[in-house]
This record gives sequence, structure tokens and C-alpha cells, in this order.
Amino acid sequence: MRLRFEGWIAGIGTRSGVRLVLGRWVRSPFGAFSDVMIERASGERLLLAPSREIGDFVAATYAFDEVRIVPVDVNAGEKDWAVAAPSLRLRFGTGRRGGLGWLLRAVPRSLAARPAWSALVDLPARLMPGVRTRGASGFGRREWYGVQDLLPVVTADAVFEGVDLGPLAPVEPPVRFGFGSVPRAPAVVRLTTTVDLEGGRSA
Repeated sequence: MRLRFEGWIAGIGTRSGVRLVLGRWVRSPFGAFSDVMIERASGERLLLAPSREIGDFVAATYAFDEVRIVPVDVNAGEKDWAVAAPSLRLRFGTGRRGGLGWLLRAVPRSLAARPAWSALVDLPARLMPGVRTRGASGFGRREWYGVQDLLPVVTADAVFEGVDLGPLAPVEPPVRFGFGSVPRAPAVVRLTTTVDLEGGRSA
């Protein structure tokens, strides 16, 4: 059984060493929702999810030390994003699309969303440290990431649990929620994620 999630993922590093991965899903088996994965400088991994159902699903696909069920609100403008949760306030801005972003947009959406395409582009994607477009997740699940756009994140301001996380920084070290990380350079990507609940073939 394969489930599809369509939306955006933002990967952001901060001077404090805390890294954040925002998922804004406009279409999914759970409807539209947003969640946030946080890795502290100590390596502790935390998930902010808007419902127990979503939290259980994500925690069965990725690895976390703690799951918090809290409202996660996202206001996404053309260039400015705002994220609010009980323990988190995050604002970030995107810059102009680069060559890779234009190249990804040129791939037909129907092709980019296919697991076979994600498997094909996995090797060149690995030229970016930590980045993968397919792999095995928790409980024997497999995933494919079909990326369709990329925008650089150029500004960020984050407060987590009352602490200012400092200015924008590379996502370093790579986050360890699943089989791959987000790009080292902070970015927002548009993608279709396919999750095979029973493992399945590699493509």
C-alpha cells in the first residue's frame, strides 16, 4: 500500500546548532496539515504534530526521541513564511530560484512524482551530502521523494522554548530523522513523497 503526500519541506539551520525541518502538506491521506521536526545541538530529535493520528504515522516512519501533539500553524506567502506552535516561533524568507530550481521545475510533475523517477535521480542527488531521494524508513517502510522545485532560504528568525536560536546557518550536521537529510544550504523544496507501508521494491 502506497500513500502520497504533496507539499513543501523547508530545511533550516541556526547558529545555536538547532536544525528545523518543516513539512507543509497541501494534499495527503490525512488532509492538509503541517508538522515540524527539530533536532537539538545535543542530537535529541523532536516532532511537533497536529494530531495523534499524524504523530503516530510520522513516528512510525521516522525516528524521534519525543513526539508532541500540538497545533502547528503555517502562513506561507510568496517569499515570507511564518510558523507558530506552542513552543516554536519561526519566520523565514526565500530568495530567487537558482539553476537547480529551474531545472527541477522543467521536469513534468507527472514524471517527477513517480517513484521510478526518484530512484533514477537518487545517484546525482547524493552529490549533495546527506541528500537521498529514496530509501528505507522505520518499520520496513520505503520512501521516494519526487522534488519539483527548490528555493533558497535567505533569512530566518526562530525562537524555541523561549530561547532565540540565532541567525540562519547551514543545516550541519545533517539531521537524522530518516534515511537522508535536507540540503546543507537552507532551502524550501516542493515535492511529492510516496510512502510504501510494506517496503516493496526499490522503484
